Amino acid sequence: MSFMPHGKHLIAGEWIGTEQVFQSEPAYGDAHPFSVGTPELIDQAVQAAEEAFWRYSQTSRAERAAFLNAIADEIENRAEAIISIGNQESGLPEARLKGECGRTTGQLRLFSSLILAGDYLDRRHDEALPDRQPLPRPDLRMMQRPIGPVAVFGASNFPLAFSTAGGDTASALAAGCPVVVKGHGAHPGTSEIVAEAILSAIEKCGLAKGVFSLVQGGNRAVGQALVQHPLIKAVGFTGSLGGGRALFDLCAQRSEPIPFFGELGSVNPMFMLPEAISARGTALGQGWAASLSLGAGQFCTNPGIAVVVAGSEAEAFIEAARFSLSECGAQVMLTDGIAAAYNAGAEKMGLEKGVDNLLTSTFYSREAKPFLFKVAAKDWLENHSLSEEVFGPLGLVVVANDVEEMYRVARSLDGQLTATIHMEDGDTALARRLLPVLERKAGRVLANGFPTGVEVCDSMVHGGPYPASTNFGATSVGTMAIRRFLRPVCYQDIPVELLPQDLAEV
Repeated sequence: MSFMPHGKHLIAGEWIGTEQVFQSEPAYGDAHPFSVGTPELIDQAVQAAEEAFWRYSQTSRAERAAFLNAIADEIENRAEAIISIGNQESGLPEARLKGECGRTTGQLRLFSSLILAGDYLDRRHDEALPDRQPLPRPDLRMMQRPIGPVAVFGASNFPLAFSTAGGDTASALAAGCPVVVKGHGAHPGTSEIVAEAILSAIEKCGLAKGVFSLVQGGNRAVGQALVQHPLIKAVGFTGSLGGGRALFDLCAQRSEPIPFFGELGSVNPMFMLPEAISARGTALGQGWAASLSLGAGQFCTNPGIAVVVAGSEAEAFIEAARFSLSECGAQVMLTDGIAAAYNAGAEKMGLEKGVDNLLTSTFYSREAKPFLFKVAAKDWLENHSLSEEVFGPLGLVVVANDVEEMYRVARSLDGQLTATIHMEDGDTALARRLLPVLERKAGRVLANGFPTGVEVCDSMVHGGPYPASTNFGATSVGTMAIRRFLRPVCYQDIPVELLPQDLAEV
């Protein structure tokens, strides 16, 4: 299926253009013009979402499940065209995009199954006790209800799974909340064709057109207008710490503050315990290099830091990682801006006190190659900037003098999406000591693995203490993500015939 973008916004079922346009900046192929978003379009989209909420929030679980499945079907019908333009815009390999397309449709169907099962509603019923002394108890029922229109910001590094129809959109629609998406400028054509798929599903299911809108492009005023619109009740965001924190602050400053569910990145430290380094240091170095360079390092779970205890075994691990990274070819990064920021971050790190350059790379425009640095734990502990994410295939080895210094490194960490322990049986005592620290620092703790794969399932947590995310009690991946867009409502002595059908059955 061929696809030529028309460059318009989708506002409540209507494709609308604006006079001002921007050009896409594809990694390959021709650029295309796209209409620039405006605060006025945001207002139209949010007003339509609010109007649609009254009807959509009352749909049955079966109706919403059918809608989610229909979106998945429509995306699959356009998969060839989606993968083609996604490859052109992002530079991501077709095989990666094919997998991401499957993940996108898979999580839509997963949420469909979730809401059909009904457990997410957390329904409770305390029957009336009219004869209780000294006071009677009323009939009390509780269930989770949708909160209202949700704003979603598309992510640069996942043009499908974390963008227009990604996990934030899927979980909000599953909850019964209309969605307004602010498309990411890195892949506007991909966003447009996915929006077409969602619109087709809306029409087939006979839903209100305001259930979904897409506003493309625009400057910061567009994003600000979205998070500050009084009818928006929550925001889902995946992106940089700076951009996410600015939007979070705007949400908090509203006359009605709203939750901002921001996933802001992480360095995802790995602790290479002594017995593991001794037994398989070379293999661990090679595995780290593969994980670090996967997708040009453009994963929010990219393991940017490895912590080791000084010694010959640690040096063997470092050399294996260095050699493997030196063999990596140049990879196209998502945007010119991301590539420039990566290059600047690598240059800055190389100039920091105590940092040794183990592998430097020649940088060609949007193509990136790995960098590898080493620093003593003492210097790392004294310089917080060394713990900040550099988005791309850049690794930093933190060398501790002993296990006590390794433990101090763990205690000093900011919030992380993931933290990993590589261990053998002989490391159990040290691992047992580290685990309470790491579970306090990260949303997901791994043993003997690499964090760059995020399984979409019931038990996954993709979030963590700040600055990894802005809400430590939430996840943006997995079925628990639906909780972000629900709130508990208690119904006291409400006649059964007035109750929501899902609660009347309890």
